[in-house]
Amino acid sequence: MGYGGENGVLALTETSMKIRKGEFVALVGPSGCGKSSMLKLISGLHPALRGAVKVSGQKVTGPLKICGMAFQNSTLLPWRTTLDNVLLPLEIVEPHAQRFRAHKEEYHARARDLIATVGLSGFENNYPWQLSGGMQQRSSLCRALIHSPEMLLLDEPFGALDPFTREELWDVVQELWLNRRPTVILVTHDLREAVYLADTIYLFSPRPGRIMSRTEVDLPRPRTLADTYTPRFIEMTHALREQIASRPRT
Repeated sequence: MGYGGENGVLALTETSMKIRKGEFVALVGPSGCGKSSMLKLISGLHPALRGAVKVSGQKVTGPLKICGMAFQNSTLLPWRTTLDNVLLPLEIVEPHAQRFRAHKEEYHARARDLIATVGLSGFENNYPWQLSGGMQQRSSLCRALIHSPEMLLLDEPFGALDPFTREELWDVVQELWLNRRPTVILVTHDLREAVYLADTIYLFSPRPGRIMSRTEVDLPRPRTLADTYTPRFIEMTHALREQIASRPRT
C-alpha cells in the first residue's frame, strides 16, 4: 500500500498489515513516518495511491461509520457541556441521528454511564474550559465510544499530558477496551505506552514509512503500572528502542 501526504510527499510505501477483530495495535516510529496517515487510510478519510484497505473483508472507499476517533487535542466544542460533547456523534451519525430526538433520554443515560466509567461523574454540565487536560481527554474518549464503534482510532491522545495523567489514562483505555473489545489502533511515540496497552506493535521506518518490525506483546492482562518495572516489560521496551536506534539514517 502506498499513500502520498500533503504537498505531494510520499508518506507510506510498501506497507501491509493484517489486524484481527478486537485486537489492540500500536503504531510507533519517528515523526513524519506515516503513522497518522495510516489512520486516515484505515478510516477512509483518504484513499491509497496504490493497493487497498479492507475492513471486514470490504474495500474502504470512503469514511467508515464504524470508527470512533480521538486525537492529541481533545477538539471538544467550547460551547457544549461535557454531556453534550459526548452526545455529538449520536446527533450526526446514522442510524442514531434519525432516532436521537425521540429517544433522547435513552441516549442521555448511555452517555452518563460512559462518563461515569471514565471517572467524570459530576462534570456532565461543565464546559471544556472548566476541565483539566486529562478530563478533556476522558471526555474525548467517551465521545469516540458513545456510538459503540467497532474500531477505535487513537492518534497520540495522551501526547500533550503530563506523565502522571498519561499513565492514569492508560488504565482508563485498557479498561474500556477490555469491557467493549473494539479493534483499537493507537499511534504513539511513547514505547512504554505501546507495550502497556497493545497486543501487537508495528515499528515504522522514517518517511516514506515502511514496517520495520512486528512485535507481539506477551504480557498478561489486565496490566498495571507495577508491571512496567518488571524485567519482561523493560526488556520489550529496550528492544524496540534498540531497533529505532539502529535504523538507517536518512
